[in-house]
Amino acid sequence: MLTVCYIARSTPSKTRSARSRTSIDTGPPAVLSYPERSVTVEPTLPRSAPPVPSRTASLGLFFAALGSFMAIGAALPVLPSYVHGPLHSGDLAVGVVIGAFAVTSVVCRPIAGRQADRRGRRIVLVAGACALSAGGLLYLVSHSILSLVLARLVVGAGEGSVYTAGATWAVDLSPPDRRGFALGMFGLAVWGGLSLGPLAGELLRSGSGYSSVWVLTAVLPAAGGLLALRLPEPAPEIRAGLARASLSTLLPVQARRPGIALALANVGYAALASFAVLALKARGIEDGALVFTVFAVAVFASRLVLGRVPDTAGARPTAVTASILEALGLSIVAVAGSLATALLGALVVGVGFSMLFPSLALMVVGEANEESRGAAMGAFTAFFDVGVGLGGPVTGLTASLAGYPAAFYLSALAALGASALAAVPERHPMPAVDAAE
Repeated sequence: MLTVCYIARSTPSKTRSARSRTSIDTGPPAVLSYPERSVTVEPTLPRSAPPVPSRTASLGLFFAALGSFMAIGAALPVLPSYVHGPLHSGDLAVGVVIGAFAVTSVVCRPIAGRQADRRGRRIVLVAGACALSAGGLLYLVSHSILSLVLARLVVGAGEGSVYTAGATWAVDLSPPDRRGFALGMFGLAVWGGLSLGPLAGELLRSGSGYSSVWVLTAVLPAAGGLLALRLPEPAPEIRAGLARASLSTLLPVQARRPGIALALANVGYAALASFAVLALKARGIEDGALVFTVFAVAVFASRLVLGRVPDTAGARPTAVTASILEALGLSIVAVAGSLATALLGALVVGVGFSMLFPSLALMVVGEANEESRGAAMGAFTAFFDVGVGLGGPVTGLTASLAGYPAAFYLSALAALGASALAAVPERHPMPAVDAAE
């Protein structure tokens, strides 16, 4: 607020108006020694850019994540043939290349969550997108198994960062009564990318060769990172609090029980992906690949139609119901004597599985305050990879010892264990900031 002094009786109105305009200056005010009276002039400050509406920002975040996960998915069906073909290696090498991704993904998720709390969601997501893009460029120059494993390690670090920062950012952009829906929609971007990516990758490989696929896996995350640079973050005063809370543990207590429940539920996902086709083929049932197609469609449709259920019905009841549905669907697949029965089981599993992640994640963000939300989400999402990583070998061993139905029954029991964990309320006190919400 600037003050201009002048002599009232001898100053015309035009002069006063001119002085009022010239007094609005970004520099220090001039001191004028006229003793009569003063007029206070309110400066006209330059307008800042209008804020991006939260829905628009959430949509931008959706497409940024979609591009990154399409790049991840595009490499999945192409890598095995690349290892067998140009690199002249066997199935063991394929397993090592595919599995290397999970190592850095699990490790980087909690670290990315802490950095998202300390430095901001945007910088972590953009850094993850850059790592994914760098991994695509490494694919392009990889002419040995060792260099391909290095590329997969870089991609795993990028995926862990994008997933963790993106999920936390989605919560930041949504009001408290729509956080479950926001988490579900972000998960839909992940599933969309992992579903559309393989189709795009295989089409490019067959039409243009491996190099075009690797270029795609470098370009898509870069485009997503550029888009993320335009999206808003939490207010500066919140960000300052986040910086002070960045020394929290890598495994916050809020993430432990929901995380273990998520890992148990993902045993069923691993079993369905690994053995559904083989189990049906052993019974003389063809077209078993449709089981996973129906599962994926059920996940998509349920996220769209039932996306508000965790917010309206409550995170805990939704998680319990979703786990029971998954166990029921896996049991149906275990006893399926026809393709129609197996597809019904896959449909039930998909509906349950689609609601499980957003409801469990909502339990985590409901218990964690804003200063540690990223760390909690990072630790929680790491359990996703743990469940898939351990579920595959465990169900595989069970199938080899007791047959395919036993693998699905074991997965159903794991899902019931997830339901039991979700049903028990947390004992630690609710943070004050979330209680106020």
